Amino acid sequence: MVKDLLKRTEDSMKATIEATKKEFNTVRTGRANPALLDRVFVDYYGTPTPVTQVATVTSPEARLIVIQPWVKQTLGDIERAILKSDLGLNPTNDGSVIRISFPPLTEERRKDLVKIVKKIAEDMRIAIRNIRRDANDSLKKMEKEDHVPEDEVKRAMDEVQELTDKYIGIIDELLEEKEKEIMEV
Repeated sequence: MVKDLLKRTEDSMKATIEATKKEFNTVRTGRANPALLDRVFVDYYGTPTPVTQVATVTSPEARLIVIQPWVKQTLGDIERAILKSDLGLNPTNDGSVIRISFPPLTEERRKDLVKIVKKIAEDMRIAIRNIRRDANDSLKKMEKEDHVPEDEVKRAMDEVQELTDKYIGIIDELLEEKEKEIMEV
């Protein structure tokens, strides 16, 4: 029973790390990254559909994303969806593909982006701590209701703390990498 709880706790923390990576990928850096478009949805035959499911999205150069729709009629819809998104991108449509070029970021914009990723990282650290709190509450409840020995609960709580430290460390490493990526010219 305690082992199941520890496994669920670690799985939840791993999911938080994956969510952190996804969130970081949506933050624009000076480099073109097709993952930026993961949250852009196109009205495809009446259904909101991710751009990546209606077109081929590539990054042939460091500062360029090319979107080639599988159905030419969706070109305008894709362009409108990108313009409506909160990414601040200006697509150019040449009738067969959409190109998005990324100008170099200003120093001020880089600092703003670093603040954004720090906020994301802090939110994810809080999520990890909440998972720890829930696990510890469950362990205390097990000790009272299921008569699990106190020393076993203490050991499990120590393991939960080790997991917490490990996954917060991973978030810190991801943050450091993302900051470097944003600040490099």
